[in-house]
Amino acid sequence: MRCFHIQPHGVTELPGCPERAPAHGFIWIACGRREFEVELTHIQNTLQAVTGRTLLDLHTSDLLNNQLPSHFDYTSDYDVLVFRRLTAGQTEADLAAPGTPLNQPLRRGGPPVLRRIDTSPVGFAVFDKVVLSVHPAGCAVLEHYAQRMLSAPSLATPHAGTRSAGNHLPASPADLMLRVVTHMVDGYLDLRRELTRQLDHWQTELLKPRARFLNWSALLDARMSLHQLDDICEDQHSAVLDWIESLSSWEADDDTGGQRGLELLRVRSRDVLEHIERVVHHVRRLEQNAEAAVQMHFSLQSNRTNDIMRTLTVLTAVFLPLNLIAGIFGMNFEFIPLVHRQGGFWWAMGTMVFTAAGLSVFFWRKRYLERSAR
Repeated sequence: MRCFHIQPHGVTELPGCPERAPAHGFIWIACGRREFEVELTHIQNTLQAVTGRTLLDLHTSDLLNNQLPSHFDYTSDYDVLVFRRLTAGQTEADLAAPGTPLNQPLRRGGPPVLRRIDTSPVGFAVFDKVVLSVHPAGCAVLEHYAQRMLSAPSLATPHAGTRSAGNHLPASPADLMLRVVTHMVDGYLDLRRELTRQLDHWQTELLKPRARFLNWSALLDARMSLHQLDDICEDQHSAVLDWIESLSSWEADDDTGGQRGLELLRVRSRDVLEHIERVVHHVRRLEQNAEAAVQMHFSLQSNRTNDIMRTLTVLTAVFLPLNLIAGIFGMNFEFIPLVHRQGGFWWAMGTMVFTAAGLSVFFWRKRYLERSAR
């Protein structure tokens, strides 16, 4: 568990949880899901000492649930946002020990990049002076953003040509939550190039006329994974919309940074919503591309089958008269024209060659023997 005291002029990482509310700034308490379960009593006591309020049992269960979809809820004292991340990592799945990743990675099909996308939920409880975040085990988002804040320039030691720390540090607990959520959404945007490259490769393989595509199970798994990502993004979108609706009823005060801080929160919220919409658009476009590639593959296979059947039909039509001539001269009659003549065989062969050549020319003129353009 890590605790940070965030002020306009800098960030200080505390050795432990504070025992009273800070005079300036706010407190960020970040912990893993399993750690939150073990230290729940201590965290509740800290929230009581700093804010005068504690988490409800229902919200505690929500923060501990590693299968909960993204959603937003609120009380008169605090807001709760559960947001499923989309980033490279390992998804938690051990329900007996929330917050503890499996010893072995999950066996999932599809492209490797889809198997690496972690959709574990991250929970936030936003008070006036405290923000509590509950992360999966080994959450890179927590480590990255904490390091980013600690390395932000301080107003006490300004550098020439640099912006103040106020532009780098969150001004309120809600602002910090939105920044972390934005970082989680952008985690998928960093992965989309590799995912697009993999699906484009499959699309190229599907459209090769003479290649046999054998990766059907992986393609089906990829389509199912994309559909699940679409559902997750829809939940994210609904949760952020509920947050924006709740934010519209807020009033400007010192805790939110005044009117400018409140407007900044609204701008950041709309920015998060726009990023989620970009992810939804990209996921749906990949679904459509995969579906279109499959349909085009079967269309090409159908056209190829039609070409083969047309060729076989033409060959059958060419050789059918030849079989008729051979059948006539193979009849067991005593008197058949040309049978007992010295040149009868060559007359029959010439007639058969002429008939075959004539039918071939006829079908060629009718374009029955042309190959389809690839």
